[in-house]
Amino acid sequence: MGERFLKSIRLLAECMQGYERLSGCYVRQSGLTHAQFDIIATLGNTAGMSYKELGEKTLITKGTLTGVIERLEQKGLVERQRSDCDKRSFFVRLTAEGERTFACAFPQVVQQSGKAFAHYSEEDFRALEASLSTLKAAITTSLQECPSTPDSTKENF
Repeated sequence: MGERFLKSIRLLAECMQGYERLSGCYVRQSGLTHAQFDIIATLGNTAGMSYKELGEKTLITKGTLTGVIERLEQKGLVERQRSDCDKRSFFVRLTAEGERTFACAFPQVVQQSGKAFAHYSEEDFRALEASLSTLKAAITTSLQECPSTPDSTKENF
């Protein structure tokens, strides 16, 4: 097999980077960074969640999450509340302004960046998702076999 898989990984990375550039055009119009948009989109239509939940549901590493939330708090888009159960952790939710930003930005970003997939049929999506799910499972299995994984990267997909 050699390094045959590297060509596929590179193509996958190029697709992700391209999509981030595309969606980034629309994210920036809302005055947010990708990481800030990820948090706003994740918190939208929820009562809020803990840092731990946010870390699990977003593409943001633990080391970056606190800074992004602090900047969103400074913008008045989120509020943090110390957990009653664990004084070391916080609960994060959108403010009224954060809800308005979500209601405006999320549909715009999804609609505009989704145009890249306009020619995809339901079967195309099923095939893509099946292939990516198989790859995710293979990587997850290999990750579990790894003797030690540094905490500096997002381990859970």
